[in-house]
Amino acid sequence: MTNFKERLSELLFDAQLNPPAFAKLMNCGSNTITRYLQGNTLPNLTMAVRMADYFNCSVDYLLGTSNEENNKKYKPCLPFSKRLPELCKALNITKYQLRTDTGLHDNAIYSWQNGKTMPSIESIAKIAETYNCSIDFILGREI
Repeated sequence: MTNFKERLSELLFDAQLNPPAFAKLMNCGSNTITRYLQGNTLPNLTMAVRMADYFNCSVDYLLGTSNEENNKKYKPCLPFSKRLPELCKALNITKYQLRTDTGLHDNAIYSWQNGKTMPSIESIAKIAETYNCSIDFILGREI
């Protein structure tokens, strides 16, 4: 995901948007967009999906984990607490297997399962990498 800042810069340039204007569209402070562009931080899951929806691209493309720029429609994301059981079923794994395969903490998975927290972009990317699938698949955005 080290390509995120470059990819965001390209998308902003192509859309002829400056950081303050984009921040206004994303309903966040311009300092937030500046931090993304400087590579100081990654967006949270909600912001990444909102940005991908705005640019009509996959979260994978936005984060730089894929170079495939597909302009297709995506489904709205379910809350991850509802997506997690679907994901485990689709991957034919248990939550225990998810934990052991990815090395993620069981406290994190338990919190996601109960809707107490959302996974980080890094956690979602780790799951996608472990199971050789897209971040958008993990989020349930793919049609």
